[in-house]
Amino acid sequence: MEFSSRQLADVAVVAPVGQIDHSNAQKLQQALTPMLDQAAAARTPVVLDFTGVEYISSMGLRVLMVAAKQMRGAGVRIAVAALQPVVQEIFDIARFKHVMEVFPSVRSALHDLSAPALSAYDAAQ
Repeated sequence: MEFSSRQLADVAVVAPVGQIDHSNAQKLQQALTPMLDQAAAARTPVVLDFTGVEYISSMGLRVLMVAAKQMRGAGVRIAVAALQPVVQEIFDIARFKHVMEVFPSVRSALHDLSAPALSAYDAAQ
């Protein structure tokens, strides 16, 4: 699993790539933890760009659930965007839209979270 991140104005966009299964869930958690701590301290929203995520297991969902709980406790929004069909189905079965905000695209998430981040995203495209 690969992992990248970028800052768009006042929103952190985090993009894992590959499968988030039992063996990779810990890697995702280790990569996310410092970013979420920083975002919570700065009160900056986070968007998880799942464009490149092909599959997520229950262990991966647990990592996201812990992240959502941490951010909710800090009063900061976290969202996931651009789910692939298989991942969307897993989210639907797990009723994960009740745990974390889900958007059809990164652009739509940014539209809802931050006008300056949306402008930065559009300028980068």
